[in-house]
Amino acid sequence: MPHIDALLNTDRPFLTDGGFETWLFFQQGHSAPEFAAMMLMEDDKAVADMRRYFDRFLGMAEAAGTGYVLDTNTWRGGLHWAEKIGRTVSDMIALNRAAVRFARDMRDTWADKVTPVILNGVVGPAGDGYAPERTPTVKEAETMHGPQIAIFKDEGVDMVSAITMTNVAEAIGIANAASSLSLPVVISFTVETDGRLPTGATLKNAIAEVDAATEGAPLYYMVNCAHPEHFSDVLAGGRDWTSRIGGVRANASRLSHAELDMSEELDDGDPEEFGELHNGIAAVLPKLRVVGGCCGTDHRHVGCVSHHLHRSAA
Repeated sequence: MPHIDALLNTDRPFLTDGGFETWLFFQQGHSAPEFAAMMLMEDDKAVADMRRYFDRFLGMAEAAGTGYVLDTNTWRGGLHWAEKIGRTVSDMIALNRAAVRFARDMRDTWADKVTPVILNGVVGPAGDGYAPERTPTVKEAETMHGPQIAIFKDEGVDMVSAITMTNVAEAIGIANAASSLSLPVVISFTVETDGRLPTGATLKNAIAEVDAATEGAPLYYMVNCAHPEHFSDVLAGGRDWTSRIGGVRANASRLSHAELDMSEELDDGDPEEFGELHNGIAAVLPKLRVVGGCCGTDHRHVGCVSHHLHRSAA
């Protein structure tokens, strides 16, 4: 796949978006059960807001002269969420397809301005991305997430990314499901304020376990849903294993996941400081390929990241 090759071999990190769900719900006033933003594919106003949201990020990529990883609005779109959010499995299938087609249309709109735009099918965790109350086995995860990944394959995504993974077994199951369909896969782990996964596993060991169990199937790994200061020391202390980390999507806030779960207001931190901190991250990640944001971040934060990384790389 030429687009994937371009991503893997870039020396100028691709951009992606910020905290999509926090932007929609906290800043734009939309709502959906269980934070399942995919439900908003049925809301014309929300879809228009999504288009405006992604247009701004793609415009940043055009200005920076780099590629873009375009996520589908499917983080909480696994078919196993149907009952909890009051929809049928058929509804979930239709909404997943609508989300991919929306992203595909965005890609086509920008294809002559941003090259490449990589269509990325997003898979979220089985449960709470902040607190894995029960982690699935590898086989359970493969069975649970496989149907959504099959939809992505059918709709022609370029790759699949498992976002806010809290545990190793689920990451392995998703990697297996994607590999069985010959889809490139990326695994993104979320970490706590101590730089460890919510299960207590170190980032180094989590990557090593997934690689060992899947014969190195993931294209690369990412860290997301934590402030840069929560994991920068861990990365700085790494050696060969940090070369497997190709992406960072950090939180705007220094608050812990438990504190963020209890918060009724959005903590958007300091966008300029957020961007500047990525200089240090880039210095210790030799194969950084994609940067964006996670909870609490928006165009300001990612714009500051791009300013620091792409200006210094120019």
